Amino acid sequence: MKHRIALPAAAAAAVLTAAACAPGTGAEDDGRISVAMLQPPRSGLSPHSDDAFKLSRWSTAETLITLDDVGDPMPGLAVEWESTDPTTWVFTLRDGVSFHDRTELTASAAANALNRASAATPPPRILDGVDMEAEGDDDAGTVTVTTAEEDPLVPQRLSSPQLSILAESAYSGDTVDPVGTGTGPFELVEADGAASARLDRFDGYWGEPAAATGIDVTYVPDGTARAAALRTGEADIVEAIPVSQAGLLDEDQITEVPMPRTNTLYLNTEDGPFADPGLRAAAREAVDAGALVDGVYEGRADLAEGLLGPALPWSAQRPGRDEPTGAGDPDGARITLATFTDRAELPEVATVLEQQLTDAGFEVEQEVREYANIEEDALAGEFDAFILSRATVLDSGDPAAYMTSDFSCEGSFNISQLCDEGVDELLEAAERTPSGEERRAAILEAEAAVLATDAVVPLLHERVIQGDAPEVEGSAKDPRERLLVTAETRIR
Repeated sequence: MKHRIALPAAAAAAVLTAAACAPGTGAEDDGRISVAMLQPPRSGLSPHSDDAFKLSRWSTAETLITLDDVGDPMPGLAVEWESTDPTTWVFTLRDGVSFHDRTELTASAAANALNRASAATPPPRILDGVDMEAEGDDDAGTVTVTTAEEDPLVPQRLSSPQLSILAESAYSGDTVDPVGTGTGPFELVEADGAASARLDRFDGYWGEPAAATGIDVTYVPDGTARAAALRTGEADIVEAIPVSQAGLLDEDQITEVPMPRTNTLYLNTEDGPFADPGLRAAAREAVDAGALVDGVYEGRADLAEGLLGPALPWSAQRPGRDEPTGAGDPDGARITLATFTDRAELPEVATVLEQQLTDAGFEVEQEVREYANIEEDALAGEFDAFILSRATVLDSGDPAAYMTSDFSCEGSFNISQLCDEGVDELLEAAERTPSGEERRAAILEAEAAVLATDAVVPLLHERVIQGDAPEVEGSAKDPRERLLVTAETRIR
């Protein structure tokens, strides 16, 4: 039986009405693009929060560095960089860049933005545990970034939308206002809280001017309403269409993008039945992830071969896995299997896994809550097994931080309560390795060590389903969800 949470008809209608009435949506305003987004801002569009990804998806705020397809650093507002010693990096800024408030991008302005992020409370997630300071040299056009400890990922960190470079006028006390203060091809001109946002083409953009005249954003949390907005022509681009709605749309209107996000079964290695490696192996053998892909996700997901999936093409080069631990006999072992409701498919995943584990000889009790009400217990090891949809590259585009967070002895998100000396050594080696092929190989070695513990059973890799009206050209299909409407996006 499928578990779906539907928005009441009146609420869905209200959402669609809001989308229809938003200024400039649909065909009313020639050359403008209407976008229906999943979540409203949670922190007033502060770049120091996850709202930063909205600013980057609208191409209004930019960073010193961008990333290529494999996660290596590329020029953004900085055109070149070098490490002058293990804790110091120097970035040379691009010439001729203006902020939307018509002030010039200077080294001191860029350093100010980075230092404001470093001093924010709480700090941006990308700077969690990182002590970073920036200093600008306006004469040389360079920004020097210093870290307290050696950090080979500084360029990748500076690609995070949470370290976007805004004009000095954006900052007042502890608040940050991105309206009219970015550098991208679109200027944010109006932000109406949790309702909508409006952006206009910025004619002073340093690169190729935007093809569209502007963007009109409406926040539509309900997936059924978002899909309906695309179907009825109220929205040109719709993000995160639920699997349940994808089949109701024309195939030429949707694109499935492999995500660096893995649905994973975490097993508690410290307490309870899964402290026994043999029972962890029994759980691994009991799981049929193909049934989840074909049933719950209706074929719109990728079967997991490891923690990392097709959104990171280099992960296919992983070494062979060591001989797995032999499975023990569950013999009616009682386990608590938990997950959360915020992602509509996960309760159904839990139901399928409960049956599979029961068939293998476990006695299973489910616990399902909203994520905000279950995270603390999951991190405290209150459950024997926990199903999580987990981003695997976080903000730097590099999976080493995720693996350290989830699987090291001191990891801050270690739901499996795993503490393995060999795993820690490989994770530390990967963290120290400079970016590039050598680092990627080290990450895959660490992944193999984690999988060998059976502390985690990767299930599947999600795909995000993006909807585009037939008239839309050039929208970004970005696995990292940093880009959506770019300077090239247009309405035919």
